[in-house]
Amino acid sequence: MFRKKHSQNHPENVAEQQTAKVIELKASIGPLSGRSLLYCSDACLRRYLEARNWNVDKAKKMLEDTLKWRSTYKPEEIRWHEVANEGETGKVYRANFHDRQGRTVLILRPGKQNTTAADNQLRHLVYLIENAILNLHDGQEQMSWLIDFTGWSLNTNVPIRTARDASNILQNHYPERLAIAFLYNPPRIFEAFWKIVKYFLDPKTFQKVKFVYPKNNDSVELMTSFFDVENLPAEFGGNVKLEYDHEEFSRMMAEDDVKAASLWGVDNKHAHVSNGYSGAEVIPEPMLLAPPAS
Repeated sequence: MFRKKHSQNHPENVAEQQTAKVIELKASIGPLSGRSLLYCSDACLRRYLEARNWNVDKAKKMLEDTLKWRSTYKPEEIRWHEVANEGETGKVYRANFHDRQGRTVLILRPGKQNTTAADNQLRHLVYLIENAILNLHDGQEQMSWLIDFTGWSLNTNVPIRTARDASNILQNHYPERLAIAFLYNPPRIFEAFWKIVKYFLDPKTFQKVKFVYPKNNDSVELMTSFFDVENLPAEFGGNVKLEYDHEEFSRMMAEDDVKAASLWGVDNKHAHVSNGYSGAEVIPEPMLLAPPAS
């Protein structure tokens, strides 16, 4: 009997090639220990490869840059009480609903800007990205963003530099974590800001940013293909009244901080695997336990 040969682009062959690239990337990054080992699950390596079009050398460079960044910035160690003042107005928070694919949703309301210290604004955003990942459903690796421009003006707008730094963190250190970002009904004046910010985005991230206007049926249909209007706040054209309760949200974040500390805990710090593999067999994978700029 002759076996039917599949073309190079056949799904089975593509899957085999991708698995081989994951193995190659594992070997190329060498031995890992502690939190780097915990971070570099198979799913994580796939995200970095996907972000770099499955080029192992480029994915390796990107991953190594992230591991250096995480070792100094320590995003997993940020605790809510350190950034809670940034969240008092609810300018960024994790929604209490998911999109149709079960993704965690972050709601961003730039019109609610209440601080001026860019460093802490970024720490607050990074904390909530980490928290969104922590709260992903099993098997889901991405989050969705909803951006409400109610009350936005050039006075409340973040500086260009802060927008650039936030974009770089999202797309360089959280690749393929963002599924979609809906900018809901931005004012005309935002277009000038967007013309600058879009140049900070790589093509993959840029494609995930969608503008939605209530009077544009196509854009509304796209949004409702991702979200059930019964879950969606009225600010985004849905049927739910949006109320941010800072005390209640702080209580939830305090609980999640305990969960995060356990996940990244000190007990796992000294784990080591000499062959450079990500050690899914050794330690629970942080990004898969919880399962979404990009």
